[in-house]
Amino acid sequence: MIVIDGQKRDMDIRSFENLEQVFESVIEQGFLADRIVTDVLVNEEPFSEIYPNQSEDIETSEVESLEIKSSTTVEMASSITLELYKVVNIMAGGGKQVAELFRQADDAEALELYQDLLDVTRDFLGMVGTLRDQFSLSKEIGFEPIVDEFSSLFTEMTEVLENEDWILLADLLEYEFLPSVEKWKNVISAIREDIRTAAKG
Repeated sequence: MIVIDGQKRDMDIRSFENLEQVFESVIEQGFLADRIVTDVLVNEEPFSEIYPNQSEDIETSEVESLEIKSSTTVEMASSITLELYKVVNIMAGGGKQVAELFRQADDAEALELYQDLLDVTRDFLGMVGTLRDQFSLSKEIGFEPIVDEFSSLFTEMTEVLENEDWILLADLLEYEFLPSVEKWKNVISAIREDIRTAAKG
């Protein structure tokens, strides 16, 4: 039995040799056109490939049921924006924590957390950039000025880091990074609105 987004499909799993062929047939028949696969359940157990093309090695004789769940790019983008809110809060919490550690002269711990903070921030900016490109977001969002502010702040923080001026770095995190992070909440809110508009269009 094959179920795609809650609907049974008239496809016989046994007419295929392996799971890979089933997936290819589902795509060829257009069941997932303009959609992103979010979950695959094989025999009611979550399935994701541990290594590339693992589905080729799973014979259909082992498969009793197959369920594929998907969402539209707009639904996916909308759920990503919810994740971005969480990331903003993580960035704010991380910034505060790193600043406190530097002030307590716990430099090793602070530097380790600071590196994590940079990684999270880099991923965050990448994700926001992807959403902006995907949905050609409106200019009113004020995306560019905040990115520019963020970039120049990180340039300054990198210089301060190289000079090992931990107290100044703590000040920058507390008085410039944190207010800057707060501004992203409005940006994400505006992105959500743009995505909703795209969904209606």
